[in-house]
Amino acid sequence: MLDVCLLGCGGMMPLPYRYLTALMTRFNGSSMLIDCGEGTQVAIKEKGWSFKPIDVICFTHYHGDHISGLPGMLLTMGNADRTEPLTLIGPKGLERVVNALRVIAPELPFQIKFIEITEPEQVLEMNGYRLKAFRVNHNVICYGYTLEIDRAGKFDVERAEAAAIPKKYWGILQRGETVTEEGRELTPDMVLGSPRKGIKLTYCTDTRPTDSIRENAKGSDLFICEGMYGEKDKAKKAREYKHMTFYEAAQLAKDASVKEMWLTHYSPSLNYPEEYMEDVRAIFPNAVAAKDRRTVELVFED
Repeated sequence: MLDVCLLGCGGMMPLPYRYLTALMTRFNGSSMLIDCGEGTQVAIKEKGWSFKPIDVICFTHYHGDHISGLPGMLLTMGNADRTEPLTLIGPKGLERVVNALRVIAPELPFQIKFIEITEPEQVLEMNGYRLKAFRVNHNVICYGYTLEIDRAGKFDVERAEAAAIPKKYWGILQRGETVTEEGRELTPDMVLGSPRKGIKLTYCTDTRPTDSIRENAKGSDLFICEGMYGEKDKAKKAREYKHMTFYEAAQLAKDASVKEMWLTHYSPSLNYPEEYMEDVRAIFPNAVAAKDRRTVELVFED
């Protein structure tokens, strides 16, 4: 299962009732954070989740509302006597930007590993999941992310017996490991059926609609997408500043055949997103005007 929490849903500046957009996931003892704007620490504390398991922080881009909370986060981790390495992932220039911010957090008791995204699409395997960064269209270099957890096929007893595989190896093969016995290589595909549907989460913010979003969000269990403006008369402004309206996000969700969409990254001037959702749901019925700390547990289908 994958725990997903949208810590905040605001854009540009934090408000008393709305933190800046950031996403936190938990899977198999590992936590990942996407974006870390001002106040993200407070949002995590209010949610009641822990900083300690965070071992990966991704950044969509380097505007302040997506990264300015990092120095405080690093200091909090250091003050908690963290010694485990922390991996930071983001567009080209990541190490330069982070080191500039670390002028106020220069000494940390743990190592920081940098992974800079340099391609239009880049795939990383870590902590039991697959993370894919894909380029979107903002006024600076910006990426969206998909997180996928694969699920192996069911164990096929008849195939295992037909292949004369000793029962003592069944559990090992079922875990996806290979065994060599008396010169014979036993592989998982000898005992497992076709892969089953896994879990897929897509997150993108600060962008115009793009084919890269449609393609990478395709079939997602949850699609978290920016909706800067609900007002239809702000479509021109969305194009000018390379953001999206609620309706453009809904069309992406429909085109990508996702199961559910959460809107996020609202303009500070947008006080009541729910007011616009009737028209949004006319395009994509399973759309939600997300609020801070909205949480879901994504599970494998039977």
